[in-house]
Amino acid sequence: MTPKLSQLQPDYLIAPRWLVPVVPHAQVLENHLVAVTGDTILAIVDQQQADELWPDIKRVVLAEHVLLPGLINTHCHSAMTLFRGFADDLPLHDWLYDNIWPAEQRWVGPDFVRDGTELAVVEMLRSGTTCFSDNYFFPDVAAAVAVKAGMRVTVGLLVIDLPTAWAADADEYFRRGIEVHQNFLSEPLVRTAFAPHAPYSVSDIQLERIALLADEMDIPIHMHLHESPWEIEDSMEKYGIRPMARLEKIGMLNPRLMAVHMTQVSDHEIELLAQRGVHVLHCPESNLKLASGFCPVHKLQTAGVNITIATDGAASNNDLDLLGEAQTASFLAKGLSANPRALPVADALEMVTINAAKALGMEAEIGSIEVGKQADFCALDFSAPESHPVHDVLSQIIYASHRQQVSDVWVAGERLLEQGKLTRMDMADIISRADQWGERLQRHRKEHQQLA
Repeated sequence: MTPKLSQLQPDYLIAPRWLVPVVPHAQVLENHLVAVTGDTILAIVDQQQADELWPDIKRVVLAEHVLLPGLINTHCHSAMTLFRGFADDLPLHDWLYDNIWPAEQRWVGPDFVRDGTELAVVEMLRSGTTCFSDNYFFPDVAAAVAVKAGMRVTVGLLVIDLPTAWAADADEYFRRGIEVHQNFLSEPLVRTAFAPHAPYSVSDIQLERIALLADEMDIPIHMHLHESPWEIEDSMEKYGIRPMARLEKIGMLNPRLMAVHMTQVSDHEIELLAQRGVHVLHCPESNLKLASGFCPVHKLQTAGVNITIATDGAASNNDLDLLGEAQTASFLAKGLSANPRALPVADALEMVTINAAKALGMEAEIGSIEVGKQADFCALDFSAPESHPVHDVLSQIIYASHRQQVSDVWVAGERLLEQGKLTRMDMADIISRADQWGERLQRHRKEHQQLA
């Protein structure tokens, strides 16, 4: 039997001016409070109910704020914050092959990943992001950073047909990845996903192995797919078919697949994505900056594909700001489709919350403010003149808000950002270590240029 509200005793109440639960769609509540016990949302009540039921319970009053579910970044290379601005204004192939991969071979190790991921976590928390899906080397280190910070993460178990600092060959990639999965099974803040880099960098035999293991381990597959025209041309030359067709033959087009970028898709492929339940992870600013192409969001959404909005890494964006990304995505969808009704604000907000949770297989736990779900929230301060007047709260969030307005963040009921200040992390130390990496990278680059 479900207990009555009067029988419940929350640890604290959050009292924002506006509450946007995301589910139901486009709902905005005013003067409602969220009751939290431990890591769980206990109740959502109006002001009168709260006063009657729990007059003496501690309240976090957010008088000029909107409370949202914590934002979810479904595609991030978190440690690449240390490459922010390192190789700008280049096409994807030159950026990756001539700059990023050589730098990674020289520098990436556990210390690099730890320091870069800590910098990313600071940036994301201060931007309202409470959960991120990471795709990078040393996922064990990234997971440990997230746990220490109190943040949710789905770490990618990387597979690529190249030796790296993480693994020398395919067997080692799988062995180390499975170890990471097993080592964090009991950690509630950590999930895992297989992370084959891309069709052009992972062979069919390894993709088949991933498909089988993902089913066996019941985890998603997080993969760059149809990112640029070059990828399509390369696949046609080597395999005689497009990358999606390769994945279809292998059996990877299914609801486990989180397909990142998807700028090069035909109408037939869009129908196939919808039929197979594939999730599309849209990274508009990274795609624009690398001139990789345009993800046809409006067509995908019309077909019924679940779409999320993500930042990609700071090396190709150059920030981890999901609010800014959602605004860009909405404007871009309208411009590409010549339809001002494309990707309205409520839909854009869902793409960084409940849609993202669905892609990660976590929609029963996060992505909306509902009773029984995890107490993951972010609050935006609407007190500044740039936020007035408030005709439409959802419009204000997507079209007129900035990450600097994020004042408070909770993950699993713990307040990790309080009135703009981090409660767990030493920001000055993290910035200092990031700057040290920046000096090393620049010094090495100058030495390399002199030798050339």
